[in-house]
Amino acid sequence: MESTSIATIRVGDLAELWKKNPNLAVIDVRTPGEFDSVHAVGARLEPLHDLNAEKLAAAHSSQDSPVYILCKSGVRATQAAERLLAAGLSKPVVVEGGTDAWIAAGLEVERKGRKVIPLDRQMRATAGVFIFLGALLALTINPLFAWIPLLMGCGLFLSGITGICPMTSVIARMPWNQGSRQTCCSKK
Repeated sequence: MESTSIATIRVGDLAELWKKNPNLAVIDVRTPGEFDSVHAVGARLEPLHDLNAEKLAAAHSSQDSPVYILCKSGVRATQAAERLLAAGLSKPVVVEGGTDAWIAAGLEVERKGRKVIPLDRQMRATAGVFIFLGALLALTINPLFAWIPLLMGCGLFLSGITGICPMTSVIARMPWNQGSRQTCCSKK
């Protein structure tokens, strides 16, 4: 699926629609820990790394009813929208700028957990540690440790090109990224 066919909406426009219709389907595809740190009031958790697109599409089967998708800034929401389109949902709508834009606009948020570092920053920090340690070990212990930063660099390059990052999927499942496990489909 091409992301050009995915509709978008600005946070202010979504907030206005939501005031008129509080039953809108608004999901947040960040990790449970990120969601617990801060989320738009009324958004339902549906983590991207656990997203069951077919189940979600079936739960929102009305073809006239869009599903609005939030993440931190829009990248994961676009990935979720692509999965939902492939599963048969005709109107996934990515919220431009995600939760960051929602907060910046001064819209209502809920904070119920400890602050968790956003997933993209966790991934960069982890990659940086592996690259640093691999280089340090290659310089001080054995040159074969140079494979560590080489492999990390290749992984980051492939992630940048494909938009798929296995390391991010692993980090998303770490205990500190887990929080409330209430999803939109489990509430129905």
